[in-house]
Amino acid sequence: MNKFAAALLLTSTLVAPTMAQEITEFRIGILGGENAQDRLTSNECVRAYVEDLLGVETKIFTPADYDGVIQGLLGGTIDMAWLGASAYAKTYLTDPEAVDVVLVKTNLDGSYAYHSIGIARADSGIASLADMEGKTFGFGDPNSTSGYLIPSVEIPQETDASMENGDYFGEVRFTGGHEQTIVAVANGDVDAGVTWADGQGDWADGYNSGALRKAVDSGLVDMNDLVEIWKSKPIPEGPIVLRRALPEDVKAQVVEFLSGLHAQDEQCAYNMAAGETAGFAPITHDAYQTMIELRQSQEN
Repeated sequence: MNKFAAALLLTSTLVAPTMAQEITEFRIGILGGENAQDRLTSNECVRAYVEDLLGVETKIFTPADYDGVIQGLLGGTIDMAWLGASAYAKTYLTDPEAVDVVLVKTNLDGSYAYHSIGIARADSGIASLADMEGKTFGFGDPNSTSGYLIPSVEIPQETDASMENGDYFGEVRFTGGHEQTIVAVANGDVDAGVTWADGQGDWADGYNSGALRKAVDSGLVDMNDLVEIWKSKPIPEGPIVLRRALPEDVKAQVVEFLSGLHAQDEQCAYNMAAGETAGFAPITHDAYQTMIELRQSQEN
C-alpha cells in the first residue's frame, strides 16, 4: 500500500463519512495567482482526503482571480478556502457572518508571518527601489495582501511618492497574480514586481515557501536570474476559512483533518502550503483585525 492510500485509510478509519445526509457536496476554492492546472494538481490530495472524510463529492474551484473565491464564499458556492489576509479582510468587511477563521499555515520555525518580496532581473542593473524611478512596476491581484495591499502602503513610504503612473514609477500595472508577476519580471515585461515568500531558507530555493518556491519547483524560474530589491515588514499569513453556514460537525472534521495533515502526509501539506511548513495551527479572527482596519482605510 502506498503512502497516500495508507494515509487515506487512516483518515477514513478515524472519522467515518457521516455527512452525506447533511451536505451533498463540498467545494474548495483556490485563490488565483497560479495557473489553474497547477492549482488543481497541488490541491488534489486535499480534495481526495476531504471527499473520503465527508463521504460526499468534493470539488476544487480555481477562479481566474482572488475575487472569484471571495464572491464564492460570500454567495455560499465555496465552502473552504485559504485566503490571504487582505482577501479575508474584504470577505469580512462585506459580510462578517460569511466565514469562520479556523487555521493558519505555519513556517518551519512555528511562526506564521511572511513577506512581500520585490524582485527584478539580476542582469537589469536594478538592486533597490532607488533604481526603479521611471521604470515599470508590477503588482499581482488587487485583493492580494503581498501582491498589492502591503507594498502599495509601504513602498510609497520609502519612495516618498505615490504608486500612480509617472509619480515615481514610470508605469504601475497589474499582472493578474503572483506567478504572472514572477514570469513578467523574468521575461522583462516589467522591470520589477512583488510576490510572496516566507523569507526563510535559501534564496536559490525561492525561500522555504511561497510563490517563488512554487515557481522554482515547477521550473518557471532560476533564482540566480533574479535579485531581491525590496522586502516588506512581516505580514500575518492568511487564514484557512470555512463557510459559517456549514454543519458544525462538518467544520470540526475538516479542521481536525487539516490540523493533522502535515503529520499524516508531509508531501500533501507541502503541496497545499506552497512549500515547507510545520503544519496548520489554530488561529482566530483577532489576528487579522489590523489588516481589516488597513484594508478599510484604503477603501475609504
